[in-house]
Amino acid sequence: MVNKLLFLTLGISFLVAHILLPFWIKRAKQAGLVGKDVHKQDHREIPEMGGICAMVGFLAGALAYIAIRTFGFHEIATNYPIMAIVATILIATLIGMVDDLLGWKIGIKQWQKPLLTIGAALPFMVANFGESTMVIPLLGEIHFGILYPLLIIPIGIVGAANGFNMIAGYNGLEAGMGIIICATLGIVALLSGSGWVAVLCLCMVFALIPLYSYNHYPAKVFSGNTLTYPLGAFIAAIAIVGNMERVAVILFIPYFIELILKLRGKFKKESFAKVKSDGTLGLRYPAFYGIEHIMVWFLGKIMRKVTERRVVYSILFIEALISIGVLLPYI
Repeated sequence: MVNKLLFLTLGISFLVAHILLPFWIKRAKQAGLVGKDVHKQDHREIPEMGGICAMVGFLAGALAYIAIRTFGFHEIATNYPIMAIVATILIATLIGMVDDLLGWKIGIKQWQKPLLTIGAALPFMVANFGESTMVIPLLGEIHFGILYPLLIIPIGIVGAANGFNMIAGYNGLEAGMGIIICATLGIVALLSGSGWVAVLCLCMVFALIPLYSYNHYPAKVFSGNTLTYPLGAFIAAIAIVGNMERVAVILFIPYFIELILKLRGKFKKESFAKVKSDGTLGLRYPAFYGIEHIMVWFLGKIMRKVTERRVVYSILFIEALISIGVLLPYI
């Protein structure tokens, strides 16, 4: 019975996202919510903000899960943190919509984006979720007290929301990374005995799968900041309620590398590649300003043609290896 209800919850996340995406693609085109696919020679215009469909799919599955637990099993103990996660997703999605819309028209400066995403941390700050005592390498166990909700939580959620937004711009990359990271966190939560946390992670995975099917090469829709902000915030929130901060940090290693490379370019260099006359990709700059650039260079050394699809698959493969490394101690 429990397994059937679990599949029902995951099925709702999948179906809602799958049904909404074709509708959104059509309406976004009609409304002019499109962006240029810079890695195609014709710079075709692709509908934007497809991430909103995945977030609605997740929210539908999460709310269905709450309803099943409440009315079917009379279990309400975890409803409070789940609703906090739902609130964080809603706020982060709204912020992503503002960034996507205003970014086209007036532009949002780099320093303004972290300030915007502070709002996504508010549900967790006011509820004071998580363990305020943390073990810091070389320093040992530290009790942060009131600094935990006021400093550590916003740093984690704001950092993850903006960090996840950095490795992007290639067909299927954002959704693919999200699937791997959320699936890994879900497995760790399940093996650690946090079943409800695992269910939420799987709801997100099943909501991302339809988006990936429309976003992978050649993309029919772009994810936009309506995916990257809430998905990054979700990962941080799940790490907090599931006490999986260390796991999340390891899974975010590529994003830390990306941050260092972005700092090298003072956040003025883009992660896009240069499109050659034959449609293959080459380096846009003489130096590396993103993991994507490193991958374009590396693939160029081992094969004749570097394609967008190969760049994305290579980055996803690296993240999958990191994921396997994370899971090994739990198996």
